Amino acid sequence: MTPVFDEAFICDSVPAEIMDHAWALGWRHFGRHFFRYSTQRAQDGGLQTITPLRIDLDCCTFSKSQRRVLNKNADLRTEIAPAAIDDELRALFQRHKQRFTHNIPETLETFLGPDPTQGPCECRMIRVFDGPRLIAASFLDVGQHAASSVYGLFEPEHSRRSLGILTLLLEIQHCRTAGLRHLYSGYATREPSVYDYKKQFRSTEYLDWTQGEWRPLLP
Repeated sequence: MTPVFDEAFICDSVPAEIMDHAWALGWRHFGRHFFRYSTQRAQDGGLQTITPLRIDLDCCTFSKSQRRVLNKNADLRTEIAPAAIDDELRALFQRHKQRFTHNIPETLETFLGPDPTQGPCECRMIRVFDGPRLIAASFLDVGQHAASSVYGLFEPEHSRRSLGILTLLLEIQHCRTAGLRHLYSGYATREPSVYDYKKQFRSTEYLDWTQGEWRPLLP
């Protein structure tokens, strides 16, 4: 699926409070490249409507199925640290991207830039280990009162563990501990898509492009 960009620019460094404001306006970034778009071309040639999403951390509670994901992965070890890219993560990314048949990402650096420590804002990573083996990771940018999920990856052979959902749950927990108000969970589409799992989190809001306001996704 190819995005139809409404706006894009490049920036090297952004203050934390400005990142909060940018996310609230629907902006995202990969490396130094900031972008926002309201439509994308689907595989059938039609257009899909992009819906930026965020989770109200003060009101979010986990569903029964999400609690099961946490419980069945209680044997795993998790670490949170400043984001960094190493050969272990690159190898995991190469295995993870084999899951895709369309719009296949090239490298982890596509999302994080060559060195995540060089901005444009603070980036943290959550790593998940089964014993000594890294089996999942996710990256999130941190602002003053909010954070934004950048990318998550996991070992395909452990797909039954629902590791993609697990890392997002861990991001929510981390952001709450840090006293943040919102977690921007990325883009989905108004139409059914592979990103529908992002819509299943309680207290998720979407950006109404026409009014410029955030509204509850679910009644």
